[in-house]
Amino acid sequence: MSERKRTAAKSTKPLPARLSPTPRGVERDKPPAAAVLRKRGPVIPAIEFDRMGYVRKLIRDVMDFPSPGILFRDITPLLADPRGFHIVLDAITERFMGSHIDAVVGIESRGFIFGGALAARLNASFVPVRKPGKLPHRTDKVSYSLEYGESELEMHRDSLNEGAAVLVVDDLLATGGTAAAAGELVHRQGAYVTAYAFVIELESLSGRDRLLPTPVISIVRYD
Repeated sequence: MSERKRTAAKSTKPLPARLSPTPRGVERDKPPAAAVLRKRGPVIPAIEFDRMGYVRKLIRDVMDFPSPGILFRDITPLLADPRGFHIVLDAITERFMGSHIDAVVGIESRGFIFGGALAARLNASFVPVRKPGKLPHRTDKVSYSLEYGESELEMHRDSLNEGAAVLVVDDLLATGGTAAAAGELVHRQGAYVTAYAFVIELESLSGRDRLLPTPVISIVRYD
């Protein structure tokens, strides 16, 4: 067969359907909806998630600790659960969207755990408030009353700039004495407390009233 005849034979052979040209002005047929579902999978509706309920289940009740008759709210299972820990941090961070925090003050000792992580999320400095004798440099000290006696807290004198916006963080709000003392240390350096944030609040002890009118944020509340 001559070269011309071989070329003619090739040109008359029909093209596969997927390569067939589409005339101008004519749209290709769209695949049926069933085919799209087979390719992409069915659309699954979002399931509502009770974030605070999840966190509450991770807080363990321990009777008679640290002394008989006391019900202790143990957050160590919450700290061991990455999802629960993220939920707590997200719930506090969301309150400050669009605002500015210069420093996060964490109260010894569990306030360090949440305060350091929050400072990183808020792009703020972290300042520890500690019991006497734990800080190596010059400190400010404040004494305060507890239901069982007196206590003291200290903070380095050069921790905060004048006019700095500060978030004070701790794991538990009970009578509010410890948080109020930390707030006093903040004020002594010319800064101001934007808000107090806690993981747990024991509402029956009315610690919130001691901190008002400054905003108080708590994630899980117990009567």
